Amino acid sequence: MFESEFIVFENFPRLKRLPAYILSSINQKKQELRRKGVDVIDLGMGNPNIPAPPQVVNKIKEAVEDPRNHRYSITYGLPKLREEIAKRYKKIWDVELDPEREVVPVNGTKMGFFQLMFAILSQGDTVLVPEPAYPAHLYAPIIAGADVRTFPMNGDFFGNLEKVLRTTYPKPKAIIISFPNNPTTKCVHLEFFKKIVDFAISEGIWLIHDFAYADIVFDGYEAPSILQIKEAKKIAIEFYSMSKGFCMAGFRIGFALGNPTLVSALSKIKSWMEYGVFQPIQISAIIAMREAEDYPKKVAQIYQRRRDVVVSWLKKIGWEIEAPQGSMFVWAKIPQDFQKLGSIKFSELLLEKAEVAVAPGVAFGQSGEGFIRVALVENENRIKQAMRNIRKFMENGKI
Repeated sequence: MFESEFIVFENFPRLKRLPAYILSSINQKKQELRRKGVDVIDLGMGNPNIPAPPQVVNKIKEAVEDPRNHRYSITYGLPKLREEIAKRYKKIWDVELDPEREVVPVNGTKMGFFQLMFAILSQGDTVLVPEPAYPAHLYAPIIAGADVRTFPMNGDFFGNLEKVLRTTYPKPKAIIISFPNNPTTKCVHLEFFKKIVDFAISEGIWLIHDFAYADIVFDGYEAPSILQIKEAKKIAIEFYSMSKGFCMAGFRIGFALGNPTLVSALSKIKSWMEYGVFQPIQISAIIAMREAEDYPKKVAQIYQRRRDVVVSWLKKIGWEIEAPQGSMFVWAKIPQDFQKLGSIKFSELLLEKAEVAVAPGVAFGQSGEGFIRVALVENENRIKQAMRNIRKFMENGKI
């Protein structure tokens, strides 16, 4: 008899290792306000609101009507799909990929990342993650049975990395990174990847790069792939997503690319856990890369305009903020007068008083305290209204 959620979790050790989801309280209050008729502007969850390319929508409709596509799909992905992503990497990043050994499609990169953690980690292993971090990067290894050691992303990144490596036992098995970064929006250049690839090779540590925001870049910045580094395939795997640039978030399609050993490990565990991506979705992804290859550039322009609205408005009302060069977020330091509230309380008050939902920085690790993450997932008019609400809120001294 399940008397309470607590007792249920007591009987499931993996769930016991997971903390309470910090964003859940914000989401719950958001829903309560909406049930009361409050028009909450949700800039909390990074859920893209731009439609997929029309060619993609038309193709998936056509593919779904073909009964041949109703059967189990190929776990390792359609050969033409693997070839298409290899062509995209060659064209954009000048990276050569073997579609047979160095590419595997995944049911969304979040699922692929979790599966890789189960494939390569076991009880007693450790991984290193710079913080603040996307929660899955922190907790997927934990769910897989491993331990996570974090180090500050800001400041001396490589000094911090070296320090945590030397003080961790057993020796870490992998380093997990992601640039452009969620939540901090931090971007890097090839020199950074060269240094971390050399470090990982010298230490014999796997390197896992989440490249979810590869296509969402601004002001002439071009996000590099870690696979552009000549030696990277010796130790690195990269996850590329169709969710952001191609606005196919609900389709759940992405790719793991790079080191053949890691790709093979992921492929093997996929064959035991699932039957691959629904074939019409795979076909639609082929069409996206063939017939809408420039769509991500148009999407990035939309996000850039939204970014400019948020940054300009927050600067006007006294926030210390820099315009990010990539991602679909703005990482904003809470104004000094309100720092003592902490990011959770500040986010709750923004929701209650300004009717704007944001993500508290501490949801991404303790080093995220003092910040909020603003997701650029509403149109410009709605975002402007959100900024007006925040300005009015702060001017009235209600925070």
